[in-house]
Amino acid sequence: MERAMDGLDGEIDCVDEAGLARLVDRFYAAVRADDMIGPLFNDAIHDWPDHLGKLAAFWSSLMLGSGRYKGMPMAAHLRHRDRITPAMFDRWLALWREATEAEMPPAVAVSMQAKASRIAENFKLALGSRALANIR
Repeated sequence: MERAMDGLDGEIDCVDEAGLARLVDRFYAAVRADDMIGPLFNDAIHDWPDHLGKLAAFWSSLMLGSGRYKGMPMAAHLRHRDRITPAMFDRWLALWREATEAEMPPAVAVSMQAKASRIAENFKLALGSRALANIR
């Protein structure tokens, strides 16, 4: 049902676990090399293969409804709130746009970009909230 609502028509059928893993690998290679957000990610992530697997599971759950992701991404990001700036979200989204456009069919790329944009907005709100200041 959600796939039809996304306007993805048959393009979602071209998306599989291997394609999502390639996308995640491509995207985080760019993130790690980026002058603005790379240092934060490289300091925060100590086991990149494990992290990439979690992120592939996250996008699999979001795009394919696999239910493979079992994490709490907000809590992980809150630990780094002192280093995260709004401009970093813009850069993250720009790199995501480039990666999705390179790896996914056009309608799927647009859908994934929209989902990432909503995620970024939610994170920005939570990271800026004084009510969450004591969560670590």
